[in-house]
Amino acid sequence: MTELTTNPFASPAAREGDEGDDAFHEECGVFGVWNAPDAAALTALGLHALQHRGQEASGIVSLGDKGFRSHKGLGLVGDIFGDARVMAMLPGRAAVGHNRYATAGETALRNVQPLYADFAFGGFAVAHNGNLTNALALRRQLVRRGCLFQSSTDSEVFVHLIAISLYATVLDRLIDALKQVDGAYSLVALHDGALIGVRDPLGVRPLVLGRLGAEGNRGWVLASETCALDIVGAEFVRDVEPGEIVVIDGSGVQSVKPFAHTSSRFCIFEYVYFARPDSVVEGTPVYETRKRIGQELARESGVEADVVVPVPDSGVPSAMGYAVEAGIPFELGIIRNHYVGRTFIEPTDTIRHLGVKLKHSANRAMLQGKRVILVDDSIVRGTTSKKIVEMVRQAGAKEVHMRISSPPTTHSCFYGIDTPEREKLLAAKHDVAAMARIIGADSLAFISLDGLYRALGRQGRDAKDPGYCDACFTGDYAIPLTDLEGHAERRPALLALNGV
Repeated sequence: MTELTTNPFASPAAREGDEGDDAFHEECGVFGVWNAPDAAALTALGLHALQHRGQEASGIVSLGDKGFRSHKGLGLVGDIFGDARVMAMLPGRAAVGHNRYATAGETALRNVQPLYADFAFGGFAVAHNGNLTNALALRRQLVRRGCLFQSSTDSEVFVHLIAISLYATVLDRLIDALKQVDGAYSLVALHDGALIGVRDPLGVRPLVLGRLGAEGNRGWVLASETCALDIVGAEFVRDVEPGEIVVIDGSGVQSVKPFAHTSSRFCIFEYVYFARPDSVVEGTPVYETRKRIGQELARESGVEADVVVPVPDSGVPSAMGYAVEAGIPFELGIIRNHYVGRTFIEPTDTIRHLGVKLKHSANRAMLQGKRVILVDDSIVRGTTSKKIVEMVRQAGAKEVHMRISSPPTTHSCFYGIDTPEREKLLAAKHDVAAMARIIGADSLAFISLDGLYRALGRQGRDAKDPGYCDACFTGDYAIPLTDLEGHAERRPALLALNGV
């Protein structure tokens, strides 16, 4: 395989210990194309649509007549794949791509996916979204067997498990590997004979199937979200089912289900925050769901006010729903600057304090003298919420009431979402009244857990069969935390390996 790399000095600063980045982040997005002209270009477009799922690095592996080609780099998709000369070096009618969000783990070119390996059966590229919760245990076993790891990411465990498998076919080797891992994952993989998509048995992480072209010359797409199908003109076919392996080759699409059926536990936070508003997730439009969440929030925690203001951008649909239900005007009282990334000057204490104003500005005319309801998707450490409330007060707001379109986040996620350790989560240490005092709001309310489930069309949360993964709100971890249970000393290594 020909390996091309971009400027390694484009790497963003590590987020470890960065109190200014007070938000959740999805770990990554995946995309794959089979039997389409300019497959790598389509993959770059798909990754661009999935940019919100990872901004640290991106990579594409293509498959053409002369074999596999790869290009990867640190930075945004447009910076890495915006050069026509780069795309010309990725020929072929099949490709897989990956957007990476590295959290506390190492941001280095060796960790950028898709990962590629030459096996006895030929080349194999894999892109992975999620976390393996027994990655440390498996890695140690594999190292003792002589496997040499080239990265510090848990995704490489899949490569080595496939390599040492005694099964004959690629599919059987992959199934053998999947049955040894614990965790939440979706995969897209490419080898000489097929494009493969996989979701974990509980379906925690998303993956959808789409089709391109006309009958008789059909192309296929796998992606983390439907918004990535839209950008390449692919027709949505269906969600890949929990525990399903989709094999796409010259004969079409084959479904393989090697796991026993179990109730799914799709990540509920996809509806609250992670998925793009124009995506359809598990058959439900995200935008409409977020408006319903806002309506439910208004029913549960209404307060007299003059204006409902979203914290952009993620709070907008919920704030619209809240305003409609409450009968209070909706206004853009906070304006987001879309052209600011990380603070671009020396991060002194003063600049850290002002950093929120680089990303958000108060629209004074909509706030001055008003009783304001601020709607946001979550509170993590509380640092950003405190600065937003302070900014709105400085703009002349008479009262500031914060409403949150998710329940209090009391537990860390180990299934592919960047959350701080539990002791750094504001809701893990304080009740709602104390949190309101800390962020400086006149009142604070979160949607209830049952209310969130009602907004998703349920009667409430069924503790015996929730239907969603909500461990960040409940501590109900549906997948064993193998590397943590009874081994507290492994926690730092697991967090670094999985990027949590």
